[in-house]
Amino acid sequence: MSSSNPLSDSPVVEPKTQGNARLLAPAAVLWDMDGTLMDSEHYWHAVERELVSSGGGTWTDQDAIDLVGSPLTEAAVVLHNAGAPYPPERIVEILVERVSAMVRADVPWRDGGREILARLTASGIPCALVTMSYAPIAQALVDSAPAGAFTQIVTGEDVTHGKPHPEPYLRAAKLLGVDVTQCIAVEDSPRGIEAALASGARTIGIRNLIPVAPAEGLSRVAELDQITESAFDVLMRGGTVDYLG
Repeated sequence: MSSSNPLSDSPVVEPKTQGNARLLAPAAVLWDMDGTLMDSEHYWHAVERELVSSGGGTWTDQDAIDLVGSPLTEAAVVLHNAGAPYPPERIVEILVERVSAMVRADVPWRDGGREILARLTASGIPCALVTMSYAPIAQALVDSAPAGAFTQIVTGEDVTHGKPHPEPYLRAAKLLGVDVTQCIAVEDSPRGIEAALASGARTIGIRNLIPVAPAEGLSRVAELDQITESAFDVLMRGGTVDYLG
């Protein structure tokens, strides 16, 4: 079942029935962080540019976009090769230190981010944060989120294989004690979307810096408030929704 716009514009919590049919809910919602729940990519890009320029290199907007969704260990190698005058291990430390400080000073929530988490928490649907960022940055967002919003957190330090490998999403589902195929994952980057789809999660791609290309089994939205209980119901019945088509 697929639709170009089957949903209302109301936020996540809606009546538990639609007509005479009970809306189906996911076992859990698995959230990417950077670009999905918060518009933090400009923080990363600023630090990346500073690191490369400090070694005499050049870092373009496209260079930064190409790193979106990458594991930090991989990003650090790219930055080092572009001119950052530190070994990759130190580059990772600098990225985490500076970006976490920026996020703690000002969490750049996407519109509707805190609201959707609050409504999911109130409705008893558990959430996990699944990010390639490291714990200090993830914790800064969690501390700004509604109380109890995240039951589990999976960061880049927790996995052997980062996105686009499915391990982060498989680990999150295992920690939650749920079947990943009964979960909904929300991602913005091509790497993250690939990881979520490969895990078997019912995947929603949300538009941000990089266009969300159509893919089999992928739902697409422009904004967080388009992820409603009606959308969950469509996905849990095997369909997709598409606000970008």
